[in-house]
Amino acid sequence: MSLNHAGEDRIRSEVRGPSRRSVLAGIGGGLFAGLAGCTSLGSPEATDGSGGSDGGGDDGPVAVASFFSFYDFARKVAEGTPLTVRNLVPTGLHGHGWEPNASVTRDIIEADAFVHVGEDFQPWADRAIQTLKDDDVDTQLINVREGVELVELAASLDPEEEGVGQGRGKDPHFWLDPRRAKVAVDNITDGFAELLPEHEDAFRENASAYKADVLDRIDRDYRDIFDRAERKVVQLAAHNAFQYIGVRYGVEMRPLVVNLAASGDVKPSDITEAKRVIDENGIRYIGAGVFETRKPAEQLVAETDVEAYFPVTPYAGVREDWVEQGWGYEEIAYNINMPTFEIVLGNRAPEEVGGDGWAERWRNFE
Repeated sequence: MSLNHAGEDRIRSEVRGPSRRSVLAGIGGGLFAGLAGCTSLGSPEATDGSGGSDGGGDDGPVAVASFFSFYDFARKVAEGTPLTVRNLVPTGLHGHGWEPNASVTRDIIEADAFVHVGEDFQPWADRAIQTLKDDDVDTQLINVREGVELVELAASLDPEEEGVGQGRGKDPHFWLDPRRAKVAVDNITDGFAELLPEHEDAFRENASAYKADVLDRIDRDYRDIFDRAERKVVQLAAHNAFQYIGVRYGVEMRPLVVNLAASGDVKPSDITEAKRVIDENGIRYIGAGVFETRKPAEQLVAETDVEAYFPVTPYAGVREDWVEQGWGYEEIAYNINMPTFEIVLGNRAPEEVGGDGWAERWRNFE
């Protein structure tokens, strides 16, 4: 069942549930132990992913986000208001496939709002939401995916590949499309306006400016890159997370890992198919996922005419140096994805993109 700020089954109701303190005390021994047993990675304290919290401060209202992209949108919407926004995913980890320990659920219970990606994408977030529902905790839920039109998983695959697993269901990676990302910004804005109605004007002004000044500009610049390309096929040594860019801009994205998990296995048949695509399209450069293993990309460089790989990311996490520079969705688009797409499409030579030293720094990066 879908949850959003306006639904009848929202956690936040006119009759407030038990205090967060009492819920934490009452369920700590059983539920949290069970959650910890389901996870594989520890979770440090929630980080904002930008080198500092945004908003009012520790004593004011706090919203936590389950995914970097939407943390970044949320902090832009909350700018100049008392609302602090924090990113739950630690620096250096991919937001999809990460399994935190129980401390993250505790952070969500203690927060005033939880910005999440919708059900069936992050299992740990689904479990945390169920905990809030079961215990009638008044943390407000903000589903960024509400009202977003999702594409079929097979939308940009060859017809003969449909129905073999990846052809079923919907692709959740909608935020890579800047136009669909605007819907997420609107959902966040509506949720924050309900949480702090006295700051609604500021939230809506911030959102309007971000959509016009950032997301619309990214959309135009992506369109320019793909319109200038003579080749309409991109080979990525990455998981299946880039189809929305392909659908929006009329290019075929060929992921090496055909499932949706960044930790998915690369089968010999995947390598064989990638080699065919590379050979038939005369591909000299490919993209490789920043937060994924580089071994398949290295194999393609060694066994095909590919000369090098360069970075791509679905905005699912941040590196330490990106945090230090305060990078968000906008900066990652312009400093990572766009230069790589220029190269892999054959629009420009590596040394011509990204500024001084970019190609040397990112060519066959480790």
